[in-house]
Amino acid sequence: MFNFEKLDAWQKAIDFGCLIYESTQQFPVEERFGITNQLRRAAVSISSNLAEGSSRSSRADNARFVEIATGSLFEVVSQSHIARRQGYLADDCFRQIYRSSEELSRMLSGLRKYLTTA
Repeated sequence: MFNFEKLDAWQKAIDFGCLIYESTQQFPVEERFGITNQLRRAAVSISSNLAEGSSRSSRADNARFVEIATGSLFEVVSQSHIARRQGYLADDCFRQIYRSSEELSRMLSGLRKYLTTA
């Protein structure tokens, strides 16, 4: 097992990525290269950046990748608002994504603080 796989934030990010994939499965076909792709790429980027950051030799470098992961999470939140307004995401699905985003954001913030203060 790799070190990053032990991180609660990485495990939550994997779950979040799966949630986004499931939530976008019914998006219109014409959005396959639009918002569907954008949401999925941003969601996958979260866990990917946590994994990549764990390979860095300094805590500061690792913290920078946590920041990038957080930026990708915020992209998903923004894009989810658009998807909801376009009628692609039902309100209950949007709320589930939003709640998961808030939880993951708190985890990433805690991880970043740990890396920059310890």
